[in-house]
Amino acid sequence: MSKNTTKLPRQSKSKKLLKKVALPKHLQHINTMAAGIDIGSKSHFVAIPEGCADVCVREFQSFTADLHELADWLEASGIVTVAMESTGVYWIPLFELLESRGFEVLLVDARHVKNVSGRKTDVLDCQWLQQLHTYGLLSGAFRPSEQVCALRAYMRQRNMLIQQMSSHVQHMQKALSQMNIQLHNVISDLTGETGMMIIRSIVKGERDPKLLASYRNYRCKSPLTIIEKSLTGNYREEHVFALSQALELFDTYQNKIAACDEEIEKKLSIFEDIKPVREEKNTDDKQPTKKPAKKSKNAPSFDLNSHLIRMVGVDLTTIPGLEAYSVLKIISEIGLDLNRWKSSKQFASWLGLCPGNKVSGGKRLSGKSKRTGNYAASALRMAASTLHRSDSALGAFFRRLKARIGAPKAITATAHKLAIIMFNMIRNQIEFVETGADYYEKQYRDRLIKNLSNRAKMLGFELMEIAC
Repeated sequence: MSKNTTKLPRQSKSKKLLKKVALPKHLQHINTMAAGIDIGSKSHFVAIPEGCADVCVREFQSFTADLHELADWLEASGIVTVAMESTGVYWIPLFELLESRGFEVLLVDARHVKNVSGRKTDVLDCQWLQQLHTYGLLSGAFRPSEQVCALRAYMRQRNMLIQQMSSHVQHMQKALSQMNIQLHNVISDLTGETGMMIIRSIVKGERDPKLLASYRNYRCKSPLTIIEKSLTGNYREEHVFALSQALELFDTYQNKIAACDEEIEKKLSIFEDIKPVREEKNTDDKQPTKKPAKKSKNAPSFDLNSHLIRMVGVDLTTIPGLEAYSVLKIISEIGLDLNRWKSSKQFASWLGLCPGNKVSGGKRLSGKSKRTGNYAASALRMAASTLHRSDSALGAFFRRLKARIGAPKAITATAHKLAIIMFNMIRNQIEFVETGADYYEKQYRDRLIKNLSNRAKMLGFELMEIAC
């Protein structure tokens, strides 16, 4: 008598392998106690993992007391790390508060956390941030140390004051043009010594063109007769009033910039010395000395270069195109610790100075650099644009590229070179050695001859030099 046995269904090999193989890294929970915050101007939406609290999504107002309540709720829920989207300047108070409370805070780019297709609400946004951060798919944006952040705030405030001051210079020029005072056509800088002395005398009531022209500085290229002719106009009362108010606002901004310079100098004096000043290395008479660069009109009044050498350890102003104020702008944005970038290439890519790599189907669609509002990249581009007449290797490189691909791309490529040189100088503590434009042109000529020789051999010819 046969027994009735029921056979269990045999598992396939694929199911057996599925049990043995672990989940891939991008599907594992990397940050189990992670929270996501959707930043807003009036309120913030916070999402935490399910089971940590009775409610996994809460809304908090943006007042300081509510921010402390938000931090307390995260601590009570056992949250360790937080991801938030960079939205205007509304994220700064919450970021600083959470960081001071011991949380690991990641500030992520809005382009990297685009929501899935469908409805878009604040609740879904914070949950999407929390989900991405749980799987370890988010990387935090760069943020320098607190000491550098304070210096950066003063530098950005100073730049804002300079921009506001420049608008009042335009107001002064407009008032002079309405009176048909053609001063801007005979002097190069309205805010120079000659221009400001004439404007202040006009505001005080002086109308004699000969007396006003006598304030001409000896370095002014225009002759005295031309300046006197330009100062003959119709001094209407309403236009003089507008000129006086623009001058008063200009002086006010000058005073505010001077006060900002005092605070910047205090912050720079706090920075520690990277290494003692190396005096023995610069005593060689054979070492070429760099021609002192002309000081920028908007540069700080104190000795900035000595502070930078003490902080950085090398003299970055030896790089063509970079002056002390430009170096300070860049340092206030990137800080002094460059170990956050693995290499100079990654540093240049973070600045947005590398070509794009948009490829689809094996075809390169675009090589345009990414759009960025990086202040350090803007300073490097500005420095690169000044190398048009520079008798240096970088100047020759910029002129050759400008003639071949145009000014915008040449400026970006030269700024890329400046960024790499600056990175290597700070990271490796090495000085910049200028080879000169002739050396660069010789290298370019040798490389061109070598390429032509190889092309000639491929075609069965031999390239020969003709003696002149």
